[in-house]
Amino acid sequence: MTILCVRFQLPPMYEAALPGLLGLLEEFTPVVEALPPDGALADLRGAERYFGRTAVELAAVIRVRALALHGVDCAIGAGPGPMLARMALRDARPGVTRVLPAGPDGIAGLPVTALPGVGTATARTLCEYGLDTLGRVAAAPLSTLQRLVGARAGRELHEKANGVDRGRVVPNGVSRSLAEERRFDRDELNPEHHRRALVCAAEELGVRLRAVEKVCRTLTLTVRYADRSATTRSRTLPEPTAHSPALTRTAYDLYDALALQRARVRAITLRAEGLSPAEQASHQLTFDPVDERVRRIEEVADRARAKFGPRAVMPGRLAA
Repeated sequence: MTILCVRFQLPPMYEAALPGLLGLLEEFTPVVEALPPDGALADLRGAERYFGRTAVELAAVIRVRALALHGVDCAIGAGPGPMLARMALRDARPGVTRVLPAGPDGIAGLPVTALPGVGTATARTLCEYGLDTLGRVAAAPLSTLQRLVGARAGRELHEKANGVDRGRVVPNGVSRSLAEERRFDRDELNPEHHRRALVCAAEELGVRLRAVEKVCRTLTLTVRYADRSATTRSRTLPEPTAHSPALTRTAYDLYDALALQRARVRAITLRAEGLSPAEQASHQLTFDPVDERVRRIEEVADRARAKFGPRAVMPGRLAA
């Protein structure tokens, strides 16, 4: 095992601790990829040779140091590549390192939803044809998968189900993203309350992006459930933006794609990723006068918030 996927058990709204925890991982390897708001990938191939320890043994040391130096426990998944390490993390719990070996045998019994990139719609299509486990997907002919989900997606699905992991750990930082989390006072079943939290998070993300004169290229939604599991989905925006209504629409689309059925949701996090200077972004002009008015109102609302406080102006849905 050479790749670790680590999820730190950070307290609510304590994302500021993540850079320090990344520094802890960088004591073992410089190849660390941040997975905000609370995770990271670490490539330990060099560290295994240098320290004369396996990745699983180094994971135990990382866990002890995180507890001793930061008071933070962590769940760790290990695998020969980033994909398998992420999959291993799904079943990991604090204090335990979950390991998935190379090849298709170690993941054959897992449901198709365990595979990164397989959403609800794809899983439903596969299950309709009896392909409900990764072992059955791996055994299916490539041509069959391509007819079901498309040529490119079918090829990727076939490779991943057979344990082929072409991903790599790309060192980065946490500065190229912004996140907003909304936690519920109790596990929330009501979809309307989920959507209200999405509006609030998207609005605040837009305000923060415009304040630092940035636009985002990708929006990521993470939904955390009562059993401490989580679902994460990302979507690339049609154009880089800091426009709150555009962020809200994309957040709704991501949430609707999850097709949650009476899910007990504990927290919702929206993350704006791929940040770049607003002055370098382009905006597709339209002949829609409503869009122009909304953008002007947004500028006025930002000035009012800067002068009178963040709650001076807010969407009517949140004021109700």
